Amino acid sequence: MLSGCGEPPSTQSEKPVKVYRHAMDGAPGSLDPAQAASVYANFMVVNLYDTLYRYKYLARPYRLHPNLAADMPTISMDGLQLTIPIKKGVHFIDDPAFENGIGREVRAQDFVYSIKRHFDPKTRAQGAWLWQNRIEGLDEWKSRGSNYDNEISGLRALDDHTIQITLTRPFPQLLHTLTQGYSSVVPQEAIDLYGQQLSSHPVGSGPYQMVSRDPVRAVLARNPAFRAEPFDLQTEGFDKPTQGGLGLEILQGRVPPFTDRLELEFITEDAARWNAFSAGEVHFIKVPVSQFDSVLSGRDPLALSPQFENIYQFRASQDAGFIYTNFNMADESIGYHPDQRQNDRNRLLRCAMVKAFDWEKRNEIFFYGIGRVFPGVLPPSVPEYDANGDSGYILRDLEGARKLLQEGEWNEDNLPVLEYGFPNSVTERQIFEQFRNFMMDIGYPPEKIRPLIFATYGDYQRAYSQGKVTLINSSWTMDYPDAENNMQLYFGPNAAPGSNSSNYDNPEYNRLYRSASSLHESPERTRIYRQMNQLLINDCASITGISRTLLFLWDKQALMVPDRSFLGGYYLRFVEILDSTTVVP
Repeated sequence: MLSGCGEPPSTQSEKPVKVYRHAMDGAPGSLDPAQAASVYANFMVVNLYDTLYRYKYLARPYRLHPNLAADMPTISMDGLQLTIPIKKGVHFIDDPAFENGIGREVRAQDFVYSIKRHFDPKTRAQGAWLWQNRIEGLDEWKSRGSNYDNEISGLRALDDHTIQITLTRPFPQLLHTLTQGYSSVVPQEAIDLYGQQLSSHPVGSGPYQMVSRDPVRAVLARNPAFRAEPFDLQTEGFDKPTQGGLGLEILQGRVPPFTDRLELEFITEDAARWNAFSAGEVHFIKVPVSQFDSVLSGRDPLALSPQFENIYQFRASQDAGFIYTNFNMADESIGYHPDQRQNDRNRLLRCAMVKAFDWEKRNEIFFYGIGRVFPGVLPPSVPEYDANGDSGYILRDLEGARKLLQEGEWNEDNLPVLEYGFPNSVTERQIFEQFRNFMMDIGYPPEKIRPLIFATYGDYQRAYSQGKVTLINSSWTMDYPDAENNMQLYFGPNAAPGSNSSNYDNPEYNRLYRSASSLHESPERTRIYRQMNQLLINDCASITGISRTLLFLWDKQALMVPDRSFLGGYYLRFVEILDSTTVVP
């Protein structure tokens, strides 16, 4: 009688649940694609929702690949009109938002609706900068009241499975924007039912769906209805000389996602994250700089310590982006001021702070001395990088800084109080203290550079996106592999709540950006970008930059090629967890 109660006994035919556990060094904010502004949020969003395109898993340099789209677009001769077919038979997950709780088919109209949301003020979207003034009629649709019943000439669903986009001018990076979490396809039914609660109740058609989420952890389960598309090494860009030793060959012909469950741990403190990895509680870690000494046996070339060689897989990667401290140019105490004399004095103060910054110490203490320091916003990872550029910008010059303060008639009494923002963590606090010490070396009173601490990175990101932070210390991981993505960070119309958190607005910079934004990579575009970079340097709008060298370690039980750059969270669908019987080639 007792044997008839409870769950039935397991049988040997039942497969064990495959779980991949991943340590993240920050927590996402909103999971509404329209507000997924951080690398942490985007990492999850592209697994919960579908985008039209993604990057091939293994191809380096990165190459575009259809995702929800059925193929690459058909493009008109003038480059202004793109016609994109989407796959048939793709369904949203089952959810109460739909009739009878059954997820309906994804239609081209859903993509149109999802892009419209970015131009609806009620959404408080943060991704509109990707398409602002680029899609015919979209900005006008917003100015007319964002009525969803009104059509947009440049954003149309020709039928249920065909999208047509018409541009105002050529925009070579458009397909790259359609890989971003911002471009994820969201059903209107979910918005109608959940409203702002969509941020914690995602309803998409991606490879995984949300099981639970709290401030320290998110659990995602395989979407049982996700389309069956067999994995092909050649299609994904497999390179045997560099990737042949990872055992990826066993994935050939199998259907992703390969794991049943993702457990994403949000562990902001370096020591706690390292301890969790060392104890086997997570499969993967971006190694904290505090552990570089124990992990590496040499810096040049980078080599894994012998004690870890038989335990973990290892990869070093140059960060596709840079670290910066932006000045909020909309703050009259340090940025633009209506009085020209005060405006000039503020620039002299910013430039003095730039000269007082010690990149060598920042690199050595927080990046193990293996980061790449460079002037401006064109890092060594992009072809427009100028190795012969203004290297003096990144050399500390205390005497020059003091002269600028003297020229601007700044002294201890009249220097403004500045609030330096950062999310709450030991490392972030140490970075702040180092910054304040740098400024004290030129006579800045320590009590006038104050910490502005936020509970999470999401809270911090929202604050500086609303112009509420004076000194913004953060990092930019490029959204797509094109230097245009960096240059738009300081384009005036992209000001907060857009990507331009510095609120930099130089008319000449804006003019040059507009002239270059329709150009493909070329010597002419390189010339313009370098000119724009010099304008940023001259205006001292930001203290930048350094491109980090990232170290990844992962358990050999986890078969994967992790990525922090353009592929990002897309790689999670391809992670395989090996059991003891699996033979790896």
